[in-house]
Amino acid sequence: MTATRDAFVQAATSATALLRDPAMTASWDSASVLREFSVAGLGGHLARQVLAVPRVLAQPVPADRPVSLLDHYARVSWIDAGLDDEANAEIRRGGEAEAADGAAALAAKTGSTVEALRSALPAEPPDRLVRPSWVSWTLTLDDFLITRMMEIAVHSDDLALSVGVVTPALPPAASPSPPRRISTLASSPRPASIQLTRA
Repeated sequence: MTATRDAFVQAATSATALLRDPAMTASWDSASVLREFSVAGLGGHLARQVLAVPRVLAQPVPADRPVSLLDHYARVSWIDAGLDDEANAEIRRGGEAEAADGAAALAAKTGSTVEALRSALPAEPPDRLVRPSWVSWTLTLDDFLITRMMEIAVHSDDLALSVGVVTPALPPAASPSPPRRISTLASSPRPASIQLTRA
């Protein structure tokens, strides 16, 4: 398994542990620290960063050339979107839908997905390409996983703040490379608006 894939599994394991925290159930119906996002919806959005991976892998392998991470972040619609824009409204709806069965079910679903990915990711070719359903371009699998790790890092912090627990530290293998890559993204014109985790 590539280092990126191993790092993703570790980050996903950390996210699952946060979703299993009793504070999640206690705060499930409360507002989160993100405007218009409930704790349940934010938990669903965090879980989606893990749950999306097997869904994307199940799609046909694209034949076109992949774009770079810089190009990916230059193209995504949510970068410049306002709170009420459809791109962000759809993200909130998706999180709420993912969490519809409750905290315990969400944590269990995420945990079982992580276990499945422990064997699924090493089985994929090193140059595996993917096309997530929410974009119209192709990424390498490892670059796609870096985008999911960025989301896990950011929203684990948001969720921990929302439920009053300590922000989980990502395992060392999950943290060195992605932040360096994302800091490079943040130096380009449009991705400068990406908000990273608190210092």
